[in-house]
Amino acid sequence: MTKTPAKIAFEALTAEDDGRVCKDIPESACNDQPNNFIKHIGSLSLTKTADGLIDPKLILSWILTTLGAPALFIGLLVPIRESGALLPQLFTAGYLRSLPLRKYAWAAGSFVQGLSAAGIAWATMSLEGKELGITIVSLLALLAIARSVCSVSYKDVLGKTVDKSKRGTATGTASSIAAGLVIIFALLIASQTMDKMSLIVIGLWLAAAFWILSSILFSTLTEEKGATEGGKNPVKTAIQDVQYLRHDHQLQIFILTRGLLIATALAPPFMVALLNTNTSETNNSLGWLILASSSAALCSSYIWGRLADHSSRKVLLYASLAAAITLSATLLCTIYNYVQIPGVLPTLLFGLMIAYQGVRLGRSTHLVDMTDQDKRAAYTALSNTAIGILLLLGSVFGILAQIYGETLVIGIFAVMSLTATISAFHLKEVQTT
Repeated sequence: MTKTPAKIAFEALTAEDDGRVCKDIPESACNDQPNNFIKHIGSLSLTKTADGLIDPKLILSWILTTLGAPALFIGLLVPIRESGALLPQLFTAGYLRSLPLRKYAWAAGSFVQGLSAAGIAWATMSLEGKELGITIVSLLALLAIARSVCSVSYKDVLGKTVDKSKRGTATGTASSIAAGLVIIFALLIASQTMDKMSLIVIGLWLAAAFWILSSILFSTLTEEKGATEGGKNPVKTAIQDVQYLRHDHQLQIFILTRGLLIATALAPPFMVALLNTNTSETNNSLGWLILASSSAALCSSYIWGRLADHSSRKVLLYASLAAAITLSATLLCTIYNYVQIPGVLPTLLFGLMIAYQGVRLGRSTHLVDMTDQDKRAAYTALSNTAIGILLLLGSVFGILAQIYGETLVIGIFAVMSLTATISAFHLKEVQTT
């Protein structure tokens, strides 16, 4: 029988052969797996590229700074983006569980993110100052809520359409493809061959298009109908879901580990602040910082993904250790004033982003594989809501930095990452069960 391009690509990426059988998806889903696997990679590649083109930590903060928005709005970007994508999930999971086909929820969320990105692109072209700040922050909040729907529904769809031994490979491959595309974008900015603001605006419009295209592609997945019990009353279901946290010790350890590892998400803005340079120099470094972040994803995502398929516990353990080492090195470089040397900060950011990619892939794969499909959406929502609260509380680090300086905050993040290695060590191996 002639193999389809999807089957050939599937076998090449997973080292699959016809003798292997699916471990935890039905035979019918197993037959559709090669096509679904490629569609997952395509959809995620588009959305992850869009994320890189609209990165609040670098891109949106640069836009607001350049166009004169008050600092208040710049400080709201990361908390709104991160916590807004997580906090609603405990209450949306119940409704999403009532849907037998959840791919459409993900597609709708991606479509709304595309519309939000288009609005941000328009605002960047048309507004400035306070009005720009209000508009971008509001649209980012809408984008974050739509992303929360995608986050809850995606892990469930992935668990029904791709075998557990290949999920990390799918997400890791998509991350690598997206990183390569964002690297091209970063090089264009760093080359200064085109007006920087024009490039940023083009990137925003591309992000909008990518989210909409991914919505269309994801809706064509072949998905088996899933369990719909407990999805009628979101508030009641949310209260019931909290019981899992009381009785599942491994879930407690997982949330503790993930909570400590928010340091890898919160640290980059404080690392950039260590430069203590003027606006012109900060603007010139934008391309190199984006390049460092994207290069880390390109170099590590596929490897992290493949390792996660064998042991997501080890990925979280190694990523925690890598973050602790990188943040400790950043602390030392700050104390001895090495961080002002050209190239030092991008190198440190590169190291931290490698750890961050490991955290993202490890936590996603571990959460999917540690439970069955009937509880997967509930575990995802519960974990993400807890982390969303911690991220929102993470705004206190900005106050600490303002009072005591960024050096103290970097030191705290290093300690958090080191502590995460201890909690990650106590997680169980879920890929072998």
